[in-house]
Amino acid sequence: MNILITGASRGIGAAVYALLKKCGHHVVGHSTKGSDDLIAGDLMDPTAPRNIWDTALDELGGQIDVLVNNAGIYEGVADNVTDEEWREAWNRTLTINLQAPADLCKLAVSHFLDAGAPGRIVNVASRAAFRGDSPQHWHYAASKAALVGMTRTIARGYAAEGILCFGVAPGFTVSEMTEEYLQGRGGAQIVADIPLGRVASTDEVAEVIRWLAIDAPASSTGSVIDVNGASYVR
Repeated sequence: MNILITGASRGIGAAVYALLKKCGHHVVGHSTKGSDDLIAGDLMDPTAPRNIWDTALDELGGQIDVLVNNAGIYEGVADNVTDEEWREAWNRTLTINLQAPADLCKLAVSHFLDAGAPGRIVNVASRAAFRGDSPQHWHYAASKAALVGMTRTIARGYAAEGILCFGVAPGFTVSEMTEEYLQGRGGAQIVADIPLGRVASTDEVAEVIRWLAIDAPASSTGSVIDVNGASYVR
């Protein structure tokens, strides 16, 4: 399989990137700054999604079979900041967590349709899409809830053409994005809320993403899989 994954430099993305390559797939990864192995692209730049897609398409010989939208941010904003700061925070989170994945999904769907070939999209959402998040993360929860809605819309709209779309909804995961918070005073409270008794590992989430990208049966399109140790059960 030829696979593009965004946000592949750390955390869940790095784990998925490594796992898919280990399984023998042709994988192109992206990160904000890029590297010798990863395509560079700042998702706040409206031209970045297309540049990332086109570069990946070129590197993969003109064919992409799977898109994994993993890149995202988790940045808090207080509810008593100025209106300007509030809107800036919302704009940044919605642009990176929702608009950029939407742009990439649009490019992927068009590519699959033009090629007349099946394709898969896996969008990394969050437990927050369903149970909400902290008072500092209204915008984060909203972005992930919208991502779930988009995932299901794509699944319903294009299943007949062989285009499958899935979501993954992790809870807290041990990664660079959450490690500092988990080590602070909030960590014990978070673990206490997880019946499994620990947060998920990036490898666990990566395996779910790998399964959806490669092995999940077509009839499961539109599903969103929870990876949260039963901390939120739908």
